[in-house]
Amino acid sequence: MRYSQLVLVFILSGTPLRAQDQPEGPKSEKAQKSYKEALEYVHKHRTDFALDSFKKADRQDEARCTACQKKMIQYGLELHDWKAAQTAAEEMVREARGDKTVALAHFELGYVLFTEGLDKHKDELFTRAHDEFTKSLASFGNFPEAVLSNGRALAHLKQDDAAKAQFEKYVKMKPESDPLRQRVLRYISEPELARARMAPAFAVDTLDGQHVSMDDLTGRVVLIDFWATWCGPCREALPHMLQIAKKFQGQPLVVLSVSLDSDEQKWKEFIAKNNMTWLHYRDGGFTGSLANLFGVKAIPQTFTIDADGVLQDQHIGDASIEGKLKKLVARAQELQATQKPLQ
Repeated sequence: MRYSQLVLVFILSGTPLRAQDQPEGPKSEKAQKSYKEALEYVHKHRTDFALDSFKKADRQDEARCTACQKKMIQYGLELHDWKAAQTAAEEMVREARGDKTVALAHFELGYVLFTEGLDKHKDELFTRAHDEFTKSLASFGNFPEAVLSNGRALAHLKQDDAAKAQFEKYVKMKPESDPLRQRVLRYISEPELARARMAPAFAVDTLDGQHVSMDDLTGRVVLIDFWATWCGPCREALPHMLQIAKKFQGQPLVVLSVSLDSDEQKWKEFIAKNNMTWLHYRDGGFTGSLANLFGVKAIPQTFTIDADGVLQDQHIGDASIEGKLKKLVARAQELQATQKPLQ
């Protein structure tokens, strides 16, 4: 998963204004034909051709096809076609009417610039993103995701005091149960984390009844394993996962297996039969909340996260990860040792 995709999910999941914003499809007959063609390419997983067709439909509709523009942003980001994504976002800004729609349009443009900044490591892009997020909030102040994104842009510009002020504002806007709020509290005390490649914030209730959130696991290495009982390669990789769990037992490593099974009983029976004694959560499929959050399109797939919550590695298939885990666990043990009170 590209970092930009991860950040897109992290920032945009649950954005309140998005549910109110119904994309307007193309009006002209030619544009409708091109838009339909683009959707067919999406269905065939030809996102490069789809993007070209969405751009064509938007041109044929005189740059007023909101649905086309949203798809141009989505696939422009995925394919790193920054020009297409930025053009679409700028068109949305020009056509936006009403405070909420204007706020969302500036947010979309800010997000495109922010993501391009992550990819190209250019402060100019973070500055422009900050300007767009500021315009978004000027139009509609009750927009937590714009506040958070503004803080992240400022953090990347090393303006930590200004970033902290945005993070504190965001925390006040969210309930204590919100996993992102928990993450942002860490940004306030450790602003350098807002510049890191952090794993997505989430919270789940595991099979054994534990409530587990990503940020509750700070100080421990986390290995997230996406799998399913119906997946042949996953079953073949199971002995390796059992070996890892046994090897690192009692050490600061948490294994969380996320199943894409739809059959709950079959999933439970498989876990019990194979003595899979670590944490388990059933996500239900590729459209599940965690699969979507991590951008999982193939299994088995693992994500290795360090003691600070920073994403270190991602592997599709059964990969040799013990060496990396050993180093990360050793560092976690060192951190734990330094945090112990003096006797």
